[in-house]
Amino acid sequence: MVSGPSGVGKGSVVAAARSVRPDLRLSVSVTTRPPRVGEVDGESYHFVSRRRFRAMVEAGDMLEHAEFSGQLYGTPRSEVLHALADGATVVLEIELEGARQVKAAMPEALTVFLEPPSMFELASRLRSRGTEDADEVDRRLRTAEQEIAAAHEFDAVLVNTDIAATAQALLDLLDASAC
Repeated sequence: MVSGPSGVGKGSVVAAARSVRPDLRLSVSVTTRPPRVGEVDGESYHFVSRRRFRAMVEAGDMLEHAEFSGQLYGTPRSEVLHALADGATVVLEIELEGARQVKAAMPEALTVFLEPPSMFELASRLRSRGTEDADEVDRRLRTAEQEIAAAHEFDAVLVNTDIAATAQALLDLLDASAC
């Protein structure tokens, strides 16, 4: 499981790791937020209404779920369990509260926290995405400070200064945990 603040590069690092190891299975999260440009339903996220999301939670269909920046996010339990039953290595990209829930439900899961090189760099990354307004960027930066303070809860912490190098470090951790 890979966690870290918004804008740290979780998606980029996991994509780079999967380009080296296509056998890694990415769990596709469910969210109530609208798709960003270029995102595809079922590949980037499963985009659902708040009503559908709540129904999934009530039915026990979520391994974890949390609210982040006013939107709901969660991991479909069945997708993860089926992939694990097939012997796959499953990677989850999730935020802090979700990571805590997964660790409680699956203590054997490897947890990796991605940190930015600095808060200045994180702010720059968030602003350059152009997907959030200034108030939302400020909210995400405040949340990031809280998330970074919890990095010690994870099995490993990687500082994402270079996507390829961080992806390789993630693969090394996965290989070591499989032994």
